[in-house]
Amino acid sequence: MPRPDSLSLREARRVAIAAQGFANGASDAESKAATVESRHARRMIGRLGLVQIDSVNVLVRSHYLPLFSRLGPYEAALLDRLAYGGKRRALFEYWGHEASLIPVEQQPLFRWRMARAKRGEGIYGELARFAVERRAYIDSVLAEVAARGPMGASELSGAGRGAGGWWGWSDGKRALEYLFWAGLVTTAGRRGFERLYDLPERVLPAAILDTPTPEEAEAQRALLRIAARAHGVATERDLRDYHRLDVADARLRIAELVESGDLIPVTVEGWDRTAYVTPDLRIPRKAPARALLSPFDSLIWERQRTERLFGARIRLEIYTPAHKREHGYYVLPFLMDERIAARVDLKSDRKACTLLVQAAHTEPHANPEAVAPPLAAELRRMAGWLGLERVTVCGGGDLTPALAGALES
Repeated sequence: MPRPDSLSLREARRVAIAAQGFANGASDAESKAATVESRHARRMIGRLGLVQIDSVNVLVRSHYLPLFSRLGPYEAALLDRLAYGGKRRALFEYWGHEASLIPVEQQPLFRWRMARAKRGEGIYGELARFAVERRAYIDSVLAEVAARGPMGASELSGAGRGAGGWWGWSDGKRALEYLFWAGLVTTAGRRGFERLYDLPERVLPAAILDTPTPEEAEAQRALLRIAARAHGVATERDLRDYHRLDVADARLRIAELVESGDLIPVTVEGWDRTAYVTPDLRIPRKAPARALLSPFDSLIWERQRTERLFGARIRLEIYTPAHKREHGYYVLPFLMDERIAARVDLKSDRKACTLLVQAAHTEPHANPEAVAPPLAAELRRMAGWLGLERVTVCGGGDLTPALAGALES
């Protein structure tokens, strides 16, 4: 079958949903029915390329959600073992798309970023200045980690408290974050959500550390290939945003990948810029996934792309004053039958063993009576996964009457 040079918007959505691992070609119920094992989780994260970490715990921390959305209920400790399970770990923490869990096999692809960070490039300006002005102190922190690690910032000698600003970081935390960005320390584990730092040679598999470092351009091309596979179809902005590449670097590497045939330019209905696909593009006949999406899910984290694909304007409202929020504090879009059909503001009331729906809204194209039953099923599934006994609708929004009824039936 000849490869198309243009896609309809519906085809682009199907390609994107399939590329992100939803449904996997089976019915959605079938895809979420089996027991999720380590190999399933590894395969899925390998497909995505990375999972963004976030600390907000009003529902569950965001990095646990993508596997649930795609595979169904799983043991959350499974992800912890993959990320922090000794030298046989399958994932490591680094700056991919923001702070991320990334397959350890990709660690060499980020060494160019570590080298730049060590020179004060590509990191926060204040952190770069701190690295220059406090070099002797940073060296002493590295020596202390080598002698005492793994350890948290609060355990450093004379760690003290932050002085406000800069997220209230202490000098010790600043030093550790610089060393982390530069690849001189890494995350050995977490205590609660506090990062524990140690030397890479005591954390990462020896085979990974012994892997030769690729040339900078080669590594960037490899990251763009990962982004292209994870997207299915993507513009230049989409591709570079996946691993937060610089504009100039991304444009050069994308041009090289087009020239080599690793990326194929296409047009997409309604898009005002060129998109790219991989040579093995397959267009699914349907993509009927039903899933609650973390606000930091890789399907939707590039907001302009989400608007182009789904016609949904999604904004994070955590930092918006309560009276100005449109959809709520921690809002999960609901993917249903190739569209974003609704949004729900969720909270885990752990003392009451209840999943609270603090607001529920349908998208303009969606019918609340059609959305409510499948959404109720996903909410019950999520509550069971989180160890909660019930789902309670306690807020507003046009979807709440139908959703409350579906949950009662």
